[in-house]
Amino acid sequence: MHETMPQFSFYAKVRRGLSALVAQWLTLGQGDAEHLALLLAETARVTRIGHPEHTPDGETLAKWSHPDGEEPPLWAARTATFLLVKMPARPLPAGDDEASAWAYCWLRNRNFVDLADAEQALPDHLRVPLAVALRAAWRDLKGLRLI
Repeated sequence: MHETMPQFSFYAKVRRGLSALVAQWLTLGQGDAEHLALLLAETARVTRIGHPEHTPDGETLAKWSHPDGEEPPLWAARTATFLLVKMPARPLPAGDDEASAWAYCWLRNRNFVDLADAEQALPDHLRVPLAVALRAAWRDLKGLRLI
């Protein structure tokens, strides 16, 4: 297939990787799914990453974490990124789609002057794993794709 096919576009990778972000949070977060869903929603509200209308339950969080399940709302993926980046366990994205989702959310969570600023702000352990995806996310942002 040709690289310009829609399924290979950066945003298509992001969409496929969003559930993996939530899955990482569900796997690495401390607590059961109910607690992790509450923590995700409350963190989104407090940090102003998002304003969930309601707090999801653990079952909903589990559905969001499956690639064939319900796609998580952007606030959930952005908040999962926020929390994962701060974890002492130093989690990493598990593939190209997930790395694209991490990079997309990283740029959406903060305002950066330029790509170098966004790269420098990343924790050291994420600079190499997110290097390619962050450049693609930056191009996407400058192309006004990030919504």
